[in-house]
Amino acid sequence: AGAGTQNEGLVAGGITNAVVSCTEEYNGTSWSAGGVLATARYGLAGAGTQNEGLAAGGSNGSNLACTEEYNGTSWSAGGALITARYALAGAGTQNEGFVAGGIISGYTSITEEYNGFLWSSGGDLITTRGYSAGAGTQNEGLVAGGITNAVVSCTEEYNGTSWSAGGVLATARY
Repeated sequence: AGAGTQNEGLVAGGITNAVVSCTEEYNGTSWSAGGVLATARYGLAGAGTQNEGLAAGGSNGSNLACTEEYNGTSWSAGGALITARYALAGAGTQNEGFVAGGIISGYTSITEEYNGFLWSSGGDLITTRGYSAGAGTQNEGLVAGGITNAVVSCTEEYNGTSWSAGGVLATARY
């Protein structure tokens, strides 16, 4: 998962030769170790900033619903996703984030919105997919690319209630 800005970036979780729980922070020049996720996982969604980060969902061999919040030093438990899944897109802030799509047992179009405590159901994506990229805010969100039965190039825009078609990526990718 990734979050933050060009000069205050944050990455958490992933796979090396095993599923990891490490976090690294970027200062615009170099990376340094940050707090450790309580739950090691990959395919998780990220949102927020380096000092107010959010990590949700993912997998460690099983689909996960856990959410963790980062304060710039350590991670703490947040509200659990309604639907456990991995390979989901995320964006927004720690108190107004969203996740969309992902994989449950197959690809999904589910969107959930976070208010800093709890997740609630949002409008479903038009195109069911996983491994897509998320950006923006809870009320001006974007999901691009991904894979379903094939790699997709479509982009969707979120207004906090529903998704609408956006421009098409020049290169389909996931």
